[in-house]
Amino acid sequence: MTTIDPQNIADEEREARRARLFTRINKADAWFQVIGLSFLTPILKAAAGDNPKAQAAEIWRLLGVPLLAIAVFLMLWGSLAPKVQTSLGAVPGPKAVWTEAVLLHEDAQAKAAKEAKFNERVEKRNAKFIANGQPEKVKDIRYTGSPSYYDQIWTSIKTVFFGFLIGTVIAVPIGIMAGLSPYANAAVNPLIQIFKPVSPLAWLPIVTMVVSATYTVDDGLFSKSFLTSAITVTLCSLWPTLINTALGVASIDKDLVNVSKVLKMNTWTKITKLVLPSALPLIFTGLRLSLGVGWMVLIAAEMLAQNPGLGKFVWDEFQNGSSSSLAKIMVAVFTIGIIGFLLDRLMYAIQSLFTFTSNR
Repeated sequence: MTTIDPQNIADEEREARRARLFTRINKADAWFQVIGLSFLTPILKAAAGDNPKAQAAEIWRLLGVPLLAIAVFLMLWGSLAPKVQTSLGAVPGPKAVWTEAVLLHEDAQAKAAKEAKFNERVEKRNAKFIANGQPEKVKDIRYTGSPSYYDQIWTSIKTVFFGFLIGTVIAVPIGIMAGLSPYANAAVNPLIQIFKPVSPLAWLPIVTMVVSATYTVDDGLFSKSFLTSAITVTLCSLWPTLINTALGVASIDKDLVNVSKVLKMNTWTKITKLVLPSALPLIFTGLRLSLGVGWMVLIAAEMLAQNPGLGKFVWDEFQNGSSSSLAKIMVAVFTIGIIGFLLDRLMYAIQSLFTFTSNR
């Protein structure tokens, strides 16, 4: 008669739980990599008891080395910045930049509170007129105070996404045509080679004149400065998506194309069922590149178009010339860099949802 050892059963159950735990950690690792938090995987594995020495080496590589590099950068910045004198004084160090960041945050909170009080007064005023039977005196009065730093960040994000979406709507269909037809590719290729290297500073005067001539409504849905900045972003950022879409479509397996001919697929079915799924990884690569280019272009466009975003903030501080202007500009520089990183991670996350690649 076989005897069942309770200790063996407990050990097997413990090993099964560990195996399930490591499976969940490995699944989570795919998303940690997407959002730039891959260092969490070895931390979780070490906590679960998986070869602590090897996981410690991974933690050092993924977290320790970057933190050390940042610390060295901050030390060099803090020691060298005071030695560089400008017309506005010494270049601000990390402490001064952090102080300005805190002040900008506090200023944004104060402006938000002020706007909320204004809107509350307007609502009470309108409610009073309605209660007195005078609805004709009700007015939608907009707050006209200066935008806060967070408002300017949000304006820039809205502008870049508007321009990016317009560019995507233009680039993807043209890229599909260029990938499917050698004649369309021959027609589009010269235009890509000519217009792709053009700087936003060259596009901006043309776009400004066109928008001023065609968009004559003063109280329209969009301001002229917003449209000017967004269209400039479109003209500079659509090329990576167009090129990668054409390349992805042209790289489709010829056997799949032959199958579509045998099945006598119509053009729409061929594009939606065959072309797009096969070309999607390269299309998303183009979209990520386009969004990055658009974000870089936007700052220069906002400076000259005076769209009330981060570009205008940098330009205004440069023109202001106060003792804190350099520190505020450096806050904007770090803000631009961090948002650019987050936008790329966002596109990577969307790509991971819609494509199945080895780097997911």
